[in-house]
Amino acid sequence: MAETKRVRVTETVLRDAHQSLIATRMTTNDMLPIIEQMDEAGYWALEMWGGATFDSCMRFLDEDPWERLRLIRSRVKKAKLQMLLRGQNLVGYRHYADDVVREFVKKAVANGIDIVRVFDALNDLRNVEIAADQVKKEGAHLQLCIAYTLSPVHTLDAFADMAKKMTDMGADSIAIKDMAGLLSPGDCAKLVKAIKAKVNVPIELHSHYTTGLASMTYFAGVEAGADVIDTAISPFALGTSQPPTESMVAALAGTEWDTGLEIAKLLPVCEHFKKLRDKYKDLMPSIAGVNINILRYQIPGGMYSNMVNQLKEMNAIDKLEDVLKEVPVVREAMGYPPLVTPSSQMVGTQATMNVLSGRWKIFPKEIRQYFLGYYGMPPAPVDKEVQKMAIGKEEPITCRPGEKIAPEMEQARKDAAPWMTQPEDALTWIMFPQVAKDFLPKKYARVHNRDVGLQKTDDPAAYPV
Repeated sequence: MAETKRVRVTETVLRDAHQSLIATRMTTNDMLPIIEQMDEAGYWALEMWGGATFDSCMRFLDEDPWERLRLIRSRVKKAKLQMLLRGQNLVGYRHYADDVVREFVKKAVANGIDIVRVFDALNDLRNVEIAADQVKKEGAHLQLCIAYTLSPVHTLDAFADMAKKMTDMGADSIAIKDMAGLLSPGDCAKLVKAIKAKVNVPIELHSHYTTGLASMTYFAGVEAGADVIDTAISPFALGTSQPPTESMVAALAGTEWDTGLEIAKLLPVCEHFKKLRDKYKDLMPSIAGVNINILRYQIPGGMYSNMVNQLKEMNAIDKLEDVLKEVPVVREAMGYPPLVTPSSQMVGTQATMNVLSGRWKIFPKEIRQYFLGYYGMPPAPVDKEVQKMAIGKEEPITCRPGEKIAPEMEQARKDAAPWMTQPEDALTWIMFPQVAKDFLPKKYARVHNRDVGLQKTDDPAAYPV
């Protein structure tokens, strides 16, 4: 056998795979029976926290996400535990104050996270600098992400320069995050080589199988020098998830990039998640074939399906082709944002409004905030005429958006105090106040094994937002 470089494998089934395929509905009890065997399988890391798991734990499963992290940490001795963090958005849906970002990172690492993967939807590095700084202070592994997209301004040189800036910020590794499955094998090889020419840290590949390219893209990326690949155990692979772990292990076996993983040790993991696939079959989408529209229009699968559903609800599905053609127009006017949450939703909604109500006649609040600079700096200059139509005479901010948010932790601790059973509950409260006002009292009652006499109100003003 050839001398091995040993490509490492990060397993996504505990986070992104079930987030992509069954709307993040896998419970902690679903996971725990197989954790020790996963730890023994030889994975580099288990991605098991962050993203949508935090919200879904409470909203749909009545679980404490912090407790999930602690329970899995207690069973994992060899593999790293990894999470996904949306920069200044953390795991929520808006930017939070710097004190919240720092406290969240502290608690995530203290409860067991080893690798913090941090990205920003616009690739605005100002939006990741506070989180990145705190990850380094906590002594965890800082992985910064390039949100991959296609546009005239997203060139190899631009991505490579971004990677250099990331290592200057202390990145221990860099992830190429291809959320739409648009990265082709040839482009991946060029991108990995361009980044490797600028930096000397490991590169991790993350893609989705939606377009049918991801396995080939991984192989080309590994040949070009990528160090780690994100895969999902086969029952939760393919479709909008990642390439199958077993297939990639087999493809690289006996080559100079052998992963060192053994299929025999992955079989019990596969069998366990086969049962869970059956359990959640009603949520599982069909994974037959690929969605060629994503290659055709260069938009993520989730964005495409959201558009279809939105237009069906408005009895305007006949306008789908027009809306898809409007997406590049909107995206250019907005400075070519990568189509990842939340910019994908904003671009899609604006494109729909442009088609149904007339181009640039209506601007949602989020689009106005975007043009005012509150989401960060777009990759390219925005269309000044469209910006003026959206914000009128208001002046856009030019500073880091987080600087405009006053400290929030002290008030959150006061608001959550009646129901707190752990310091982390204040963070839960501030990120998801409407969910936490139901979840935390119930958890408090369970912990203290008594009725806490909840006084609920339908008045939203009674709770912080």
